[in-house]
This record gives sequence, C-alpha cells and structure tokens, in this order.
Amino acid sequence: MLITGFPAGVLACNCYVLAPRAGADAVIVDPGQSAFGRLRALLDEHRLTPAGVLLTHGHLDHMWSAQKVADTYGCPVYIHPQDRLMLTDPIKGIGPSGVWAGLGRLALAPLFREPRQVVELEQDGQLLDVGVPVVVDHTPGHTLGSVCFRVPGGPGAGMALTGDTLFKGSVGRTDLFGGSGRDLMNSIVTKLLVLGDDTVVLPGHGEKTTIGVERRTNPFLEGLTL
Repeated sequence: MLITGFPAGVLACNCYVLAPRAGADAVIVDPGQSAFGRLRALLDEHRLTPAGVLLTHGHLDHMWSAQKVADTYGCPVYIHPQDRLMLTDPIKGIGPSGVWAGLGRLALAPLFREPRQVVELEQDGQLLDVGVPVVVDHTPGHTLGSVCFRVPGGPGAGMALTGDTLFKGSVGRTDLFGGSGRDLMNSIVTKLLVLGDDTVVLPGHGEKTTIGVERRTNPFLEGLTL
C-alpha cells in the first residue's frame, strides 16, 4: 500500500494520501490549509486518481481545502452529519458568539461552500470502498461528529487515522463546540484501545505512533488502558 502525506497550514494538520499502489485510485484524508498544491504534485507523481476526500471532523484546519480538492477531481467529500455544518460555517467549530463570531463569518463566508458531492457518514462501523477499504468509527469527544478511519490489513495489524481524537502522547482537546471529555475517553477506550498493539496510528497532528505505545506511555490514558 502507498501511504504518503504532509503537514498543511499554520496548524500543521496532517494530510494523508492512501492508495493500493501507484497508478490507482486514492483516498485523501483531511486536506487542510494550502494543501492543494502539494496534493496535486503527489497525485501527479504517483499517477493517482482521487476517489474520495475523507474528513475526520469539521474543524477548519482539517477541511480547508476539501471543497477545492473534491470539486477539482470530481469526487465526494465524506463527513459525519453532525459536523457537516462546519463545511460552510467553520466558525461554528471554534464556538465563539457575538460580534467577533459575526465578523469571522463575514470574512470566511466567501472562502467556503459545500462540495458538489457530500456523503454523510451516518453508520458507525460502515465500510467504505474509496480506492482502499476503510472502516468508519464514530468517535465523538473532540467534536460531535469526529470519526476515525481504520484500514484493515495494512502494516502489521492495520492502521487507524485518528484525526484529533488520539495523538502521540496526547489526546484531542474538548473545550470547543461539541467537545466532551467523557465522550472522548469513551471513544478512545471502546474504539481505539480495543485494536491490536501493532496498529499504526496516523494522527491529525504530530508524529505517527502505535496503539501499543499509547497504551503503555500516553499519560492521558493512564487508568483507562485495557
């Protein structure tokens, strides 16, 4: 399997490209700010055709380039229905109210619109065939509609693209709109810590890790590990 990616934008959101091989269909995960140019170069280099854009959640740093990528290549964007509103109202994900929120919406509104094709990830555990087989796990906590994407049969015991749910040595913040510490920990315990120790974790920010390493060393998971 071909797996590549890069950190995009000022918040260094990890954008991933997965494909079974060069010259095949590919899936793009979380194309953030200023991601389009580097994505196009990667797709051209490996002769890849995007079959879908997957969003782990609706925050601005993860979905900034989703509409441009999807509409340019004629593929759908996949997002959980509880985060879909953020595609056109990214300020919603930050959660402020009042005059500053209004000014933010006025400034950002011309930059964001829904992609022509949007597929809602309504079914927990559903299997997507978007160039590679991907299992969708609903993992609320960072946002209401956060999901993780599992790719069975990858390196070792497979891989999990965890967005802002689980990082190397840390977990996602829960103080923004739709966040819940209790839900986040429940999602990690029931959807991620049940995976094998060899499962590779590709997070939304920072370095890759494994479930086993996080089970043993992540201070936020102390007392929660299985």
